[in-house]
Amino acid sequence: IINNYVEGTQGAAMEKATPSGMYFRDSKRKVDYVLAYHYRKRLAQPPPGLGSPEHTCGAASLALVSNGGTGKGCEEPQQHHGDGQRALEEWPGLPGVEVIQLNPLDALEEEKRLQREEYEHNLVEAGLEIEKDPENKSQGLSFVRIHAPWQVLSREAELLKIKMPTKKMYEITEEGGILKTLNEIWCKLTEPLQPQVPQQENTKMKNLSYPFSREKIHLYNIKDKDTFFDNATRSRIVREILKRTSTKARSSMGIGTLIANNVYDAAYPLHDGEYEGQNDDMNERKLLYQEWARYGVFYKFQPIHLIRKYFGEKIGLYFAWLGLYTEFLIPSSVVGIIVFLYGCITIESDIPSKEMCDQRNAFTMCPLCDKFCDYWNLSSACATARASHLFDNPATVFFSIFMALWATMFLEQWKRLQMRLSYFWDLTGLEEEEEHPRPEYETKLLQKKLKNKNITTENPNGHEKEKLTWSDRMPGYAANFGLILFMIMLTFSAVFGVIVYRITTAAALSFSTNETTRANVRVTVTATAVIINLVVILILDEIYGAVAKWLTEIEIPKTEKTFEERLILKAFLLKFVNSYAPIFYVAFFKGRFVGRPGRYVYVFEGYRMEECAPGGCLMELCIQLSIIMLGKQLIQNNLFEIGIPKLKKLFRKLKDERTEPKEMDTNQAKDPQQWDLDYILEPFTGLTPEYMEMIIQFGFVTLFVASFPLAPLFALLNNIIEVRLDAKKFVTELRRPDTVRAKDIGIWYNILSGIGKLSVIINAFVIAVTSDFIPRLMYQYAYSQNGTMHGFINHTLSYFNVSHLKAGTQPQNSPFAQDVLFCRFKDYREPPWSPNQYEFSKQYWAVLSARLAFVILFQNLVMFLSVLVDWMIPDIPKDISQQIKKEKAVLVDFFLKEEHEKLKLMESFITHDRRKHKSGTKSGTKSRRSRAASFSQFNRSPKGSFTSFSSQHTVV
Repeated sequence: IINNYVEGTQGAAMEKATPSGMYFRDSKRKVDYVLAYHYRKRLAQPPPGLGSPEHTCGAASLALVSNGGTGKGCEEPQQHHGDGQRALEEWPGLPGVEVIQLNPLDALEEEKRLQREEYEHNLVEAGLEIEKDPENKSQGLSFVRIHAPWQVLSREAELLKIKMPTKKMYEITEEGGILKTLNEIWCKLTEPLQPQVPQQENTKMKNLSYPFSREKIHLYNIKDKDTFFDNATRSRIVREILKRTSTKARSSMGIGTLIANNVYDAAYPLHDGEYEGQNDDMNERKLLYQEWARYGVFYKFQPIHLIRKYFGEKIGLYFAWLGLYTEFLIPSSVVGIIVFLYGCITIESDIPSKEMCDQRNAFTMCPLCDKFCDYWNLSSACATARASHLFDNPATVFFSIFMALWATMFLEQWKRLQMRLSYFWDLTGLEEEEEHPRPEYETKLLQKKLKNKNITTENPNGHEKEKLTWSDRMPGYAANFGLILFMIMLTFSAVFGVIVYRITTAAALSFSTNETTRANVRVTVTATAVIINLVVILILDEIYGAVAKWLTEIEIPKTEKTFEERLILKAFLLKFVNSYAPIFYVAFFKGRFVGRPGRYVYVFEGYRMEECAPGGCLMELCIQLSIIMLGKQLIQNNLFEIGIPKLKKLFRKLKDERTEPKEMDTNQAKDPQQWDLDYILEPFTGLTPEYMEMIIQFGFVTLFVASFPLAPLFALLNNIIEVRLDAKKFVTELRRPDTVRAKDIGIWYNILSGIGKLSVIINAFVIAVTSDFIPRLMYQYAYSQNGTMHGFINHTLSYFNVSHLKAGTQPQNSPFAQDVLFCRFKDYREPPWSPNQYEFSKQYWAVLSARLAFVILFQNLVMFLSVLVDWMIPDIPKDISQQIKKEKAVLVDFFLKEEHEKLKLMESFITHDRRKHKSGTKSGTKSRRSRAASFSQFNRSPKGSFTSFSSQHTVV
């Protein structure tokens, strides 16, 4: 079979014989891969007189001449007349050549067509079978369908070392005792939550897998050659051939370069049919949609093994990780709710908030702004103080320790699950496959070769293997360093801009004549500033994603894996800074550089730096964290994820309709085929955006959890939707991705581990610096007269003599300015009657020392407990470790037995030959000769055994 091109009107008759869009027109050969391209037929006509007898010689063939070059006649075909005659030199000795002038657009289209023809010819040479649509329109979309026959599949499977199941089966040893009982109880309880997908008939037995080998083909469990390799494996094999098949034009290497040069538009494997419809034919895609990709099955477990079978190991591991992360959020959500409820229950018994709310205490506070703000009573901030207690209580310290250990346990459990999946998916001992260079790398390398051509001719010693050196990449590295620094500074500028907005808005609202407006200044400023922060974060996130990709491209990484890792690191760095910079400011910087009454710190000559609320900055941190987290999840992760692909799909459809003329195509089937339906879908661009949004969320859940115990609950609710949203996207909205084998989640694990360790330090500082936990502890055990919290508020407020206020900053038209001699402000400073007035008091240094001591103690304690958990939980489950050892032993025994049986068979034939030889009969001689011919492939070794030199010995 050469190629199965369909030309003329044959397609119309053959189309009717096709049962579905998954096969060639013969209804037997399966479509393993599809190449799509847009064609445009030549519209330029020969110039007048060009085809006249004096310019042609007999029945002339066509030579295509671009850029206006024309031939001068047949008598001198070797002469050079511009670019046109150079084209003629490619066909020397032709009896006659008719030259057609092409405009640049037609010339480019013709070049693409020739490249396609050459590439498809090379694919046929590689053993693939292809089928094309006839190009009936003046321009339009066409498809090349590719089928890999058994010979190609078996050859490539051996080259790629794809593990396939052998006939040998062995028993999976189950753990006994109490663990087995608990597992059985758990299975019975969760039976309604299991997806209704086909399971392996005997779950206690497993096929022994071994890298495919044509020599040992009789050992494999081949029931049907058409179904032995599943669709995902077949498409993966074809993709490898497409990657390494080259064309001479532009020295392009593989399908990646051709797509980058717009020779082809797309290359993709087909989905397994429609995911919904009236027909009763069940396929894996429809099964995934019904049992996984619908919101109605949100309560069910994911069919991980079916996901892996359909989409490949890399995507299977992502959904396994996302599922485990979502499951782990359940216990942390429960504990977070308990901590929040503890704050609600104990709010009435909290002495400091009672003292703050008690109007009899009459703490007269210093003005919040110059001139326009009056003295105020601390009891007016009662609501803020009570709300702060919900999140600033002793239970949050316990919750921070719990979440640090939770992160460690999650990562440990993921390592165990990863090993379990590796065993069942035959990924143990998976070698790193040699990757093909990226098209951009090859293009840059080709430019370098052309540039160095003259140098090489002058210097004959310069015949070294060409590659891009650090000097070639230096401009890219310099641009990366400069732009990343600029982007980080841009984020800080945005945060500073919001700070300025808060300060100026607070000052402006304080001038208001409306009493209600002045009373709600803090709430108004905080709420509006957080919303501005959220909008800025969402905009910068999209910009940073595009910038990170561009920066990685100018670095020119050699392989896709290197490109992906560098892209992830850049995007994560930029998005991490962007998402958390406003939260870091509120947690650790706001209210630290205010100064004191009489000596405030000013910005822009007249605007005071903003202070924390009377109840502390923790409540504001909680508001900031919750709004940014919920806003990002709702808008970015859900609305953008649903809306943007739909808009892209609509835009692409409108573009295709606009570019293609509405012509009648007699060969086009009425019903669109599977390759038509899949082409309309959005191309798969990788898992980086999916992982990124979850990693940023993991940061919200762990980094500042001391200030917002409900973060795991909101993350859980989001992820229940996220799993089904991603599933629906993969099954219904994306083209089928190429299956990629991977034994882990790669660099993402290191990022998760880094966030887990950073969360310990950040939570230690949040508890020690941002919350009032340490000052309360110090007061109760060091300064309180009766060991209770009575008098704590008075202890934390310093005195200030109002006569020491700077001129022009005193409150104007204050009704009780005459009655106030001293006002109070929150700080540990010496009173005005002290010799060192307004200096930091001894209590300040004692509390500061306690804060730093707590950070060190908390950090070391949690790190020790994390290491202890890590050490106690083995990375590889015991049963899986035993099964891997057992599998190796069974594999060795299996092949030794097979070799032994083969040798016994050969020995028996040789012995039989010897006996016939001794008889000395004529027939025996003939038999011996024929037998010798049959076994000429074997050679006796020195020890009397026989060694095979042929791959065909299995026929015997």
